[in-house]
Amino acid sequence: MAEPTEAEPPKPRKRSRLGLIIALVLAAVLGGGGFFATYSGLLFGGGAEKADGADAAPLPEIAFVPVDPLTITLGNGGSVRHLRMASQLEVSPAHSAEVALLMPRILDVMNGYLRAVALRELEDPAALVRLRAQMLRRIQIVSGEGRVRDLLITEFVLN
Repeated sequence: MAEPTEAEPPKPRKRSRLGLIIALVLAAVLGGGGFFATYSGLLFGGGAEKADGADAAPLPEIAFVPVDPLTITLGNGGSVRHLRMASQLEVSPAHSAEVALLMPRILDVMNGYLRAVALRELEDPAALVRLRAQMLRRIQIVSGEGRVRDLLITEFVLN
């Protein structure tokens, strides 16, 4: 006697990859066209003609007075660390000579403030913003109102 044979299930049909290829080519063409339209200025009014700076506003009258780099010893006892800070003061050109004349007082107030700051505060990543604001206010008091616009910290290394 013959054994009953089970009917084999139909093999699944292979799906065509033609639709996927067409979608990828279409996406690349549309992406390239969008980039070109934006870059050339056809879209959003941007483009290469504004890259030359013709529409840029003139810079305000500013001067920078360099502050001598400070090296401050921090900590007490067994763990001694050092802070090295370099900065510049943004001033109006009319006041740059006056601010340079007051540099010993400015260095003194910065040095005194940084020595009073706790080491854990200096290690905080967000501390630089607070320190900068505190030092700027002290510098403005020492130099007189309206002379120093901003304090730019160019180096801040704690090791």
